[in-house]
Amino acid sequence: MKKVLLAGESWMSYTTHVKGFDSFYTSVYETGEKWLKKALEENGYDVEFLPNHLAAEKFPYTMEELKTYSCVILSDIGANTLMLPSQTFTKSIKMPDRTKVIRDYVMDGGALLMIGGYLTFSGVDAKGKWHDTAVQEVLPVEVLTVDDRMEHCDGISPVVVKDHVSLKGIPEKWPDVLGYNKTIPKPEAEVAVMIGDDPLVAFSEYGKGKSAVFTSDCAPHWAPPEFCEWEGYAKIWKGIMDWLTR
Repeated sequence: MKKVLLAGESWMSYTTHVKGFDSFYTSVYETGEKWLKKALEENGYDVEFLPNHLAAEKFPYTMEELKTYSCVILSDIGANTLMLPSQTFTKSIKMPDRTKVIRDYVMDGGALLMIGGYLTFSGVDAKGKWHDTAVQEVLPVEVLTVDDRMEHCDGISPVVVKDHVSLKGIPEKWPDVLGYNKTIPKPEAEVAVMIGDDPLVAFSEYGKGKSAVFTSDCAPHWAPPEFCEWEGYAKIWKGIMDWLTR
């Protein structure tokens, strides 16, 4: 069974409730990995989920650690989470740049998938900040340096534009999504699915390895329930992952 590392897809919310003269606070921890994790596990992949607050310290620092995985998935996790470990941020201790470790892992035969969200690619207020990292070198698309979110509250339809092996058996008509990260395909990219004028699914090979992007989300809100529960949902992720790891 192929082992996959899924990093990101978690958040904490702190809410202030004001009721006239009085106020109080509530907090909640939530994750968005369940749809993707279920789809991959049902198709034979062993998925290790590393939420954002743990990824800061526990995401692998070495090639040897990363090589225990057939693929690394970055989904809604900002570059700062991997580039500012606590030892560096609080104690000024030098640590390995894990974006360089990911790049070297791909070049040496590993696989990388980046999935869209408010903190992947460029993201909200450009805080994803993946453009100026080594990971950009092994992505099939160019990440923007500005807020790249394309919000479509009225829905936007993905369009298959290439008969790519990863998409075999997936219905041609896909459900709408509600947004995505705008990127620019590199010359070497194979763009299989477009969304508006931009790539949704794209592939490329670097060194001995492979990479792919899915520029919308794998969970709400950009991927609404009708997308996550669609018959083709699991087939998309199986096809992408099979191509990356075969």
